[in-house]
Amino acid sequence: MFMRYFARFYSAMAGPRPVVLSGPSGAGKSTLLRKLLKEYSGVFGFSVSHTTRNPRPGEENGKDYHYVTREAMHAAIDKGDFIENAEFSGNLYGTSKAAVQDVKDRNLICILDIDMQGVRNIKSTDLNPIYISIQPPSLDVLENRLRNRKTESEESLQKRLLAAKMDMEFSKEAGVFDVIIVNDNLEDAYGQLRDALLEEINQVKKVNMSS
Repeated sequence: MFMRYFARFYSAMAGPRPVVLSGPSGAGKSTLLRKLLKEYSGVFGFSVSHTTRNPRPGEENGKDYHYVTREAMHAAIDKGDFIENAEFSGNLYGTSKAAVQDVKDRNLICILDIDMQGVRNIKSTDLNPIYISIQPPSLDVLENRLRNRKTESEESLQKRLLAAKMDMEFSKEAGVFDVIIVNDNLEDAYGQLRDALLEEINQVKKVNMSS
């Protein structure tokens, strides 16, 4: 019954094919996303996730995340408001149906920035996105990037490194991702990302120009 509901929900969600962007924290997803959204402001839309963690300096509610209480998040999950949800470092994260629909309603390609648990969850739905993994050149490079941020405690950093190691292995599983991009050089990585999405980009631009 659950999967039949998802089938009905997604068949009603006409519009551009979404993009699932995944990879460990520090791999460069956010930087690549900002470049993509800047170059194609009328093509892509970012699905704003929900989280129970506190905002970091400079983050805005409703723009970076929807910051909610743990109680509110659990209530929404129980109501079936989320496509996927996961817990990391004691905080809940999730992608709501409303966030994806909001982007698709504007005839934009919805970008979902989610972790490997979320990828597994979406694989069991009819969303049919393009799956792209952004990976660091190595675990050592990733650790240096995370330490240079100076936003993590040592305990939190070690948890992220452990999750990153698992994520790097997950990205190698056959059939999980359509495209795997190793972000060793930002411009090269961005070029690969843009090329992977060019067909969808051109379709959306064509529709928007004719409307």
